[in-house]
Amino acid sequence: MNPARALVLAMVAGIPLAATALTARLDDSLSPRPQVVAPQVLSEHGRPLDDMLGEAVPQYGISRFGQVEYRLATAPYMGKRARIFYVVPAPVQGLRSPAGLRMTWRGSGQFADGSARGGERRLVWSGVVRERVMRETLNLTMEVRLSELMLRAQGALSVESYFEIEVMR
Repeated sequence: MNPARALVLAMVAGIPLAATALTARLDDSLSPRPQVVAPQVLSEHGRPLDDMLGEAVPQYGISRFGQVEYRLATAPYMGKRARIFYVVPAPVQGLRSPAGLRMTWRGSGQFADGSARGGERRLVWSGVVRERVMRETLNLTMEVRLSELMLRAQGALSVESYFEIEVMR
């Protein structure tokens, strides 16, 4: 393939030519609370959904998980320039559409605050990896559009967000 054709194909495909990156899911198995469980679901009015019977129908369910500590195994990337992303997967078990979910977080130091819907990833950190295990605590909140719920009997909404690292070459 001639260089001009390769350049045109790369531009059409959106492939960056100058800088390429390798992306991998980060191991967070060292985290003390690997699976986060919602303590209570509130309506957008701040009241428990169970208490809303006979009142205005709530549009959203909100769960505040509080402080969730993550320990990310970054040893293989020591000394390398990288970016870390928080990923909310799609599809989300128990929802008709990933757009019915939004995760919001506030970092406690290293990671940037942000929010993402199902199927999105957001940059939370970039720099040179200096630690074998990167520790960060996120204050997590999940908001679910109740019209998007499609739970079966004994079913539950299941979301397992994770982190990806993108190492710059």
